[in-house]
Amino acid sequence: MDMSRYRTLFFSEAREHLSAMGRLLVALEKNGEDPESIDALFREAHSVKGMAAAMGFERTAELSHVLEDMLDSLRQVGRLPADGVDRLLAGVDLLEGLVADLEAQRPERDISAFLKGNSRSDEPPPVAILPTPSTAEEVPLRDWLIHLELAPGTAAPAARLLLIYNRIAGLGRIASSTPDAEALRGGRGGSALKLQLRSRHEGPELEELLGRLGDFALLRVQRPRPQARPPAQRQEEQGRTVRVRTELLDQFINLAGEMITGRHRLQAAHRGRDWQDLGNGIDGMARLVTDLHHHVLKVRMMPLGSITGHLPRLVRDLARKNGKDVAFSISGDDLELDRAILEELTDPLMHMLRNAVDHGIEKSGRVEVRAAREKDMALIEVIDDGRGMDPEALRNKAVSAGLLSASQARALRDADALQLVCRPGFSTAAAVTSISGRGVGMDVVKNKVETLGGSLEISSRLGAGTRMALRLPLSVAIIQVLLVECDGCSLGIPLTRVVRLLNLTRAQIQSSGRRLVTRLDDEMLPLLSLRKILHRPAGTPGKTLPVVVAEVHGRRIGLVVDGLAGQRQVFVKALAFPLNRMTGVTGASILGDGRLLFIIDPQLLLQEQPSPNESPVGVSL
Repeated sequence: MDMSRYRTLFFSEAREHLSAMGRLLVALEKNGEDPESIDALFREAHSVKGMAAAMGFERTAELSHVLEDMLDSLRQVGRLPADGVDRLLAGVDLLEGLVADLEAQRPERDISAFLKGNSRSDEPPPVAILPTPSTAEEVPLRDWLIHLELAPGTAAPAARLLLIYNRIAGLGRIASSTPDAEALRGGRGGSALKLQLRSRHEGPELEELLGRLGDFALLRVQRPRPQARPPAQRQEEQGRTVRVRTELLDQFINLAGEMITGRHRLQAAHRGRDWQDLGNGIDGMARLVTDLHHHVLKVRMMPLGSITGHLPRLVRDLARKNGKDVAFSISGDDLELDRAILEELTDPLMHMLRNAVDHGIEKSGRVEVRAAREKDMALIEVIDDGRGMDPEALRNKAVSAGLLSASQARALRDADALQLVCRPGFSTAAAVTSISGRGVGMDVVKNKVETLGGSLEISSRLGAGTRMALRLPLSVAIIQVLLVECDGCSLGIPLTRVVRLLNLTRAQIQSSGRRLVTRLDDEMLPLLSLRKILHRPAGTPGKTLPVVVAEVHGRRIGLVVDGLAGQRQVFVKALAFPLNRMTGVTGASILGDGRLLFIIDPQLLLQEQPSPNESPVGVSL
């Protein structure tokens, strides 16, 4: 039986369980002996063991069994040894390594040293999870009826039942089962399994072996009655598995029903040439399509907590390595974002936390991760109450590193000076540490966030801590854009990139060397031509110039366009080769009149351009 298609399910669930174990162990170390936490840890280890055994990953199951024993001993003694959490965390790390080895299909690492140091002395190390009797030729075959039901909430129950079925098949010969193997392979297994097994194993032994394969609401092994007939297959047990939340599925069904009704209404209005009713029907159908689209997008949404489970462990280990006492908390991790964004957010969060612990906190302090929704954006903050940053020291560092001239540094506002830490290679650390590296990182964080359509804000007060705030779109599929015109084409600029809009007269435009600039908020704003950036022919300037003010590489620029055409909510589609090779174009959409709309990001569009003071793409009149 091919089990390869369930590998992804195993690795995904195993990582979730191991992340939860790390989080629970950090909480246990902080709060002391907590029976509920110990019980929860035991359940997580038991789940990993059962899944690994079902997949045939014996070394992973064996190590999970040892962790179960350690937790069981802790539960019985009721006292946490001085090195108890460290030993358990070492076991979790080793388990994570085994899972990574299996996923990468490389040889599994050696666990013998850990087993030797942590197995119970009164029992031999665990052996294969599903052994075969050594004297099989001397033990008679017996018939057994096995009835099991998965515990409520078990993920992908049909897939789990197929894994269990496969393992039971290795214990003997399955005479019949409900549902049968074909139904299980087709994903129609439900959450219960009844089968008749002919095996040399005894009943209690079968119960013990099966009990290691997962959590069950019911597990019964018994001899069949003399007149017992094989269980009849019940069709109603099949086909109950779904891949989305059931309440979301109900909403899909309701919307589909309403759309069918709307279609009939439109057809009737068309046949009767009732134009008013036809118009009303079209409006109603538009609302239904919008609702359906909204619910479909929900399938892509995941809570922030799905990527923050390992952060308490990360902060705990960093603090210990630095000899610091750091209190850490997370709030708002139920905020949902597009999974494509979450997948790219892990590394930036980890680096900001490393900076907070390494450079921000002194001997002791507090670090927080806060998340909240602000309109159509997600706000994720990393806050520490450490030493803070000195804008003047940052200016001096930039001058000494040759990043800025003395006059440029003096002209920087404090808020802009704080953004200097996002320059490549910039670091204010007095000494290079093994944790935050050599100043590489915050530039990567900023670029990653901006690539996702977000922004990074930094605020700090010397001696009072630092706040780093990420503002990110909730979804990468539907965004608000500003429509602009360029050489007869319509382009969309994400509103998250737009600072403000200007309509400049010739009197408001000044020359500065080879460039044209305008004064905005007591600073000179360089004006760049979108036509020149896109290598389009120059147009005929009108009496006024429409300008989109955007923030690019930490400073504001004025992007001169042919015209402004308002705001629009659009569904962005990814581009295929070769269109995805166009610099600065992040996707495309279709306007209501059928025209193609390319979505451009000024940050990416100007990524390979020289600085605004040197670029040849300035405006000429």
